[in-house]
Amino acid sequence: MVKRVIIIGAGEAGRMVVREILANPDAGYQVVGYLDDDTALHGQTLETRPVLGACDRLIDLVPEKDVKEAIIAVPTGSREFVRRVITLCRDAGISFKIVPGMIEIIEGPVRLEQIRDVRPEDLLGRETVEFDEEDLRRGLGGRRIMVTGAGGSIGGELCRQIGRFGLEELQLLGRGENQIFDIEHQLRLANPELNVRAVIADIREGKALTRMLGELRPHYVYHTAAHKHVHYMEAYPEEAIKNNVFGTVNLIRAAVETGVERVVMISTDKAVNPRGVMGASKRIAEFLMTDWSRELDRPRLLTVRFGNVLGSRGSVVPLFINQIRAGGPVTVSDPRATRFFMSLKEACLLVVQASMMGDGGEIFVLRMGTPLKIIEVAKDLIALHGLRPELDLKIKIVGLRPGEKLHEALTVDGEVVTDSVHDYILAAHPQLPEGWHRERVLGRLEELTRDGDGQGIRDYLSELIPDARLGDG
Repeated sequence: MVKRVIIIGAGEAGRMVVREILANPDAGYQVVGYLDDDTALHGQTLETRPVLGACDRLIDLVPEKDVKEAIIAVPTGSREFVRRVITLCRDAGISFKIVPGMIEIIEGPVRLEQIRDVRPEDLLGRETVEFDEEDLRRGLGGRRIMVTGAGGSIGGELCRQIGRFGLEELQLLGRGENQIFDIEHQLRLANPELNVRAVIADIREGKALTRMLGELRPHYVYHTAAHKHVHYMEAYPEEAIKNNVFGTVNLIRAAVETGVERVVMISTDKAVNPRGVMGASKRIAEFLMTDWSRELDRPRLLTVRFGNVLGSRGSVVPLFINQIRAGGPVTVSDPRATRFFMSLKEACLLVVQASMMGDGGEIFVLRMGTPLKIIEVAKDLIALHGLRPELDLKIKIVGLRPGEKLHEALTVDGEVVTDSVHDYILAAHPQLPEGWHRERVLGRLEELTRDGDGQGIRDYLSELIPDARLGDG
């Protein structure tokens, strides 16, 4: 049965779609025409199909032309544009698909198999970032690379991306054997030629970690292992210190002793102006990377800081999707709350790109565009599921949880921030707080953690970090 479709966008991408459909009559599509907001195109015939008017005409044209599906073919369309078209399709009662981004199609024409369902990342309103893959291959090829926390969302995606660049060996380190098993299995299926080694170990065990690095001799270590859930770390602050602070200490010391060339630590926007123990613990880890780098030629210690990653385990987007599939309500902390968002693949490739650039001690900050209101993200995802916010599915305001902020930032006031050789990466040059003394800080944190003194940990972190206000929203 032939499906009658309308193309949203009469530019080059839209015309590519029409040419591809006409060249493949057995695919079962019939194009009735285009819609485009550029009035100069209205009434024209392009690739034998008419431009029928602006996008807002969709609802009238669906019954008139018996349209069953819209194909969004505007690779540079903003988030607002994509959302508007999805809403029009939903109101008209038709399905919708989207063509890939400009970077994906720039090397050749759109193919039918590339046309796909709209994904959450299509609503970010930003073109996919381009990477110099040959540069990454030169930097990583023939090397032994270790990823800590390899079973996590970011660690696993880093492994999938890094594994494409001709490594000598990819070492997957984590303490959760099931997650390590899963990512190892995925990597072996996707790339049978890749030499993968699974390592079950805990970064909190310093001597064992040093022994492990001594045996495996990685050239680079990407350090993603961390506790990240804000409200859990508010309840168990000593666990944040054990994992996020002393795990990093153990890794730095092991890397120094075993001759690692680079350690790249993943940090978070929650480390900036921290309001919770999780963000504060990551800020202390940033201080430690900066401090040690001043006295070391090797390894080079680099930090990469970014915000929310779409699709990462436990993050807000998968939570919203699960709530939508369960029939709602979708829970939003505060209607004013905003967050930075980036796709998982994009974030991980930027991490790898940044890791090739630093001399040591820098904090590379990923440009993440304009922060989005969480409530608008919830509405977008509801629309993606063919539902109407509030009418078909309720949104419930539940308030900020302990340690959460209303708005996040990516740089600290007073940090010197400069451009880098990559358009999407900034280099921040952090300053250690006044009176900082590494061994004294670690000694006090170790004592408070050993005693299980959660309030003492909060008080000491607030004292150490100039812009911290633990407990404030």
